[in-house]
Amino acid sequence: MYRIGIDLGGINIACGLVTEDGKMKLKNSKPTWSKGKKADDVAAVMCETALELIKKAGLEESDISSIGIGIPGAVDRDRGFVIRTANVPLDGYDLAAFFKKYTSIPIKLDNDANCAALGEAIAGAGKGKKTSLTVTLGTGVGGGIIIDGKIYSGFNFAGGEMGHMVTHVGGRKCGCGRRGCFETYASATAIIRDTKAAMKKHPESVLWSLCGGDINKVNGKMPFDARDLGDETGKAVVENYIKELGEGIVNYINIFQPEILMLGGGIAYQGEKLLEPLRKYVFERSYGANLLPRTEIVCATLGNDAGIIGAALL
Repeated sequence: MYRIGIDLGGINIACGLVTEDGKMKLKNSKPTWSKGKKADDVAAVMCETALELIKKAGLEESDISSIGIGIPGAVDRDRGFVIRTANVPLDGYDLAAFFKKYTSIPIKLDNDANCAALGEAIAGAGKGKKTSLTVTLGTGVGGGIIIDGKIYSGFNFAGGEMGHMVTHVGGRKCGCGRRGCFETYASATAIIRDTKAAMKKHPESVLWSLCGGDINKVNGKMPFDARDLGDETGKAVVENYIKELGEGIVNYINIFQPEILMLGGGIAYQGEKLLEPLRKYVFERSYGANLLPRTEIVCATLGNDAGIIGAALL
């Protein structure tokens, strides 16, 4: 038997055929808005993408044990009902009921970040661990909590908002409406903003040549590259970013004490350039770090497939 995983994005719908043990066999994708911008249109594209993938693989619907869907928002996973989404028009939408019109395959839903965390826990860097956290460093800070092999999402399905823990009271304004949220200091967006601010103060920085003189072309990799070239401005930006990221991760570890914490997203591509100093910062500050077994801090390994695989394994 196989499973289907769907990762609903604001631009594309990615769909994968996944084995029972979490291996990706075949993928398919379509633009999210290839029909229209109503809930039924988006649901129709998801359903078509899944059913076309089954045919492409030469399988029958009877070969598929379930279809799992990762939604960028809050869902009632027991009912297959979308409660709230930020970037697609599915608020208050019974997605499972739509799918049941066209297929008898059981449908499961969860938050997309939770799906990615589950994928990493079962088939990625967290394989074999009972408790894990996945933290994704992108436009914001997302992630998921896996306890005893299951997603933890609270009684109302809205738990695990990793980026919306305040680390600076009265700090930067966050998109959620609060000030000082972790993601306003530790996301890829945050390090890009901090890099641009530092460049304006230091016109001598090598960062200007790395971006070709166009500050709008700055990305999250550039301060690390500048640091490696001996640039003091880049070094200062990276050190401050690791401090901000580290403080949040210390909080996560102190609360959950997971066996493993996995970092995903573009910033995590820095690998040991990021992890080595981050581990040092975190281990010096985590509760009981010198007496208790330490949480492993590693990079996630499934990349963009994590959400598809996790959704399939719901």
